[in-house]
Amino acid sequence: MINKKSSNETRLKRHLRIRKHVIGTPVRPRLNVFRSNTALYVQIIDDSAQHTLTSANTKALNLGANIDGATKLGTVIAEQALKLGITKVVFDRGGYLYHGRIKALADAARAAGLEF
Repeated sequence: MINKKSSNETRLKRHLRIRKHVIGTPVRPRLNVFRSNTALYVQIIDDSAQHTLTSANTKALNLGANIDGATKLGTVIAEQALKLGITKVVFDRGGYLYHGRIKALADAARAAGLEF
């Protein structure tokens, strides 16, 4: 019998592979994305100081966890980053495929002024 791994297990393995190379610095922090069924969570993290600089999520903003909510969340996190003086980030998609909500969030953050 073939035992298929769950999609979350494969995502976590993919995320660990990505995290070997994607590291946030004080000059260029990491934009981390976590996706659940009910919400999207975004953080900007300085890995050298192990400190979260800012964060946002769709639950706090009363948005849905759909593509429209992801685009609004992308603009909100970009505005928060620009207020802190952060213009360049490293995008950490969290092991998720660059498609759908993740792509919409990234495109909206780029359009609002973040570079990655």
